[in-house]
Amino acid sequence: MNSLASIDPSTGQTVQKYTGMSRSDWESILERTQAAHDLWRQAEWSVRARLMHKAGDLLDSRQEDYARLMAREMGKPIAQGRAEANKCASTCHFYADKAESFLKPESIETEAQKSYVTFQPLGVVLAVMPWNFPFWQVIRFAAPALMAGNGGVLKHASNVTGCALALEQLFRDAGFPTDIFRALVMSSKEMSAVIAHPIVQAVTLTGSTGAGKAVAAKAGEMLKKSVMELGGSDPYLILEDADLDLAAASGVSSRLINAGQSCIAAKRFIVVEKVKKRFEELFVKEMKKHKVGNPLDETCDVGPMARTDLRDELHKIVQATLDKGAKLLLGGTIPSGPGAYYPPTVLTDVTKEMPAFYEETFGPVAAIIGAKDEEEAIALANGTEFGLGAAVFTKDIARGERIAVEKIQAGSCFVNAFVRSDPRLPFGGIKGSGYGRELSSYGIKEFVNIKTIYIGKNDSASHPHTKSTSE
Repeated sequence: MNSLASIDPSTGQTVQKYTGMSRSDWESILERTQAAHDLWRQAEWSVRARLMHKAGDLLDSRQEDYARLMAREMGKPIAQGRAEANKCASTCHFYADKAESFLKPESIETEAQKSYVTFQPLGVVLAVMPWNFPFWQVIRFAAPALMAGNGGVLKHASNVTGCALALEQLFRDAGFPTDIFRALVMSSKEMSAVIAHPIVQAVTLTGSTGAGKAVAAKAGEMLKKSVMELGGSDPYLILEDADLDLAAASGVSSRLINAGQSCIAAKRFIVVEKVKKRFEELFVKEMKKHKVGNPLDETCDVGPMARTDLRDELHKIVQATLDKGAKLLLGGTIPSGPGAYYPPTVLTDVTKEMPAFYEETFGPVAAIIGAKDEEEAIALANGTEFGLGAAVFTKDIARGERIAVEKIQAGSCFVNAFVRSDPRLPFGGIKGSGYGRELSSYGIKEFVNIKTIYIGKNDSASHPHTKSTSE
């Protein structure tokens, strides 16, 4: 059995050690979750909704404790941790209110006496989740999956095992069946065996493109439904008629939330040359307003990165980009002292041959890229393997909407606003950013059996190709 540990990234000190589960341990959990599902799928909508509302209430009342746990395990600034818990609560309430209508049988007119589509739970769904939003990324899977009547097992990132166990306890405390949602404390190396287990009916993963390819391949081999929410290198197009103050403020907010460790954070700022110099000035000015420090310090809004190895990998991307000719406008130096800290960093004159253009910079590093006009800006925006989110800044709303709808290759595109997830809107990507959708009505329908029901008429006239016995 493996030993897992949570390390405080602000100090490098061990928060907690955990003993990994044996195969017999996790197989037993799957069996108990299956048994819980067999009963849970029969629960009335009112019962499911009442318990999900209770989970939302607990997320609200415990947001301080959960925020501190996130800060200790992965370095999230405490104010952002509170906001994450609050967003999770809102999502629980959203699905408690909307799930029944989202999954209401749909009548379809055919020659049958009655024909319709019904939405039935699949069974036990495995979620493989990352550390960067340790509550939100789990809840946005769990709330719709449980409301649809499924069971859930969670393989969380090993450095946020405490968050995984807290979420397991959350659903128990809300009154859900004891085993309907369970955490698997184990290493990623054992995931192949879990995915292959006959009890697991579907898999959802949020993580890197590499991890997604491995998990999707195994799920595909076993013919199991999967949803992949993978990496991103989100482009923000700053056109010559943009409100540059708005674009800079929005871009910096998006780039620095969670110390830049977000799949939908703004990463590449593609600026029409006419306004590039002024945008750089405003952007650097905005970046300097943000304070880096201990995530438990209320005055700090940029905490450490989650691990020192991640920080060091990010720094290699910065250095390699500078070596290829980019210019450094801010940051770019690993600070002395303990912790996985990295300063807000701005690179400019980045080109498509440089790592900061084509790799996902998962940290507080912004790449500014010049474009001669709208056409080139769009080509640069689409010129990566990723396709998660994007944004367009222009005072011409019709122009921005046209670009967003027709030109940008992404799962979502925002105009004059930074990209964010919302339980009311579908979330997911294309290309190397994955497939399938989370949230909204689309997300809850990912893990159900969309079943056709056809009830034929009893009279022979409805069967013109069937001879009657009297002939």
